This record gives sequence, C-alpha cells and structure tokens, in this order.
Amino acid sequence: MKPLKTKVSITLDENVIAIIRKMADEDDRNFSQYINLILKEWISSHTDTNTTK
Repeated sequence: MKPLKTKVSITLDENVIAIIRKMADEDDRNFSQYINLILKEWISSHTDTNTTK
C-alpha cells in the first residue's frame, strides 16, 4: 500500500520555484514529487538516528 499523503499549501519565492521546477524536470519528476524527495533527503541527512531527543 502506498503511504498516505496530505495536501499542504506553502508560499515560496518565485526564483526557488523556478529552480525546483527545472531540477524536477531534469529528474523526470513532477514538482510535488521532487519537493517530497528533497525534503526526505534533507531530513535523512539532518536526523541522527543514534540519539533520542
């Protein structure tokens, strides 16, 4: 079963949107999929799984 997803609304700078759209297109993904991917990667790289907060 696919993970559940929730729609959210955020406000981004136009230049950030343009960069993300270009990167998503180059990776053959849609805008939402690409944002989800980069957020997952950022969270993974900034989460220390060896400690409990």
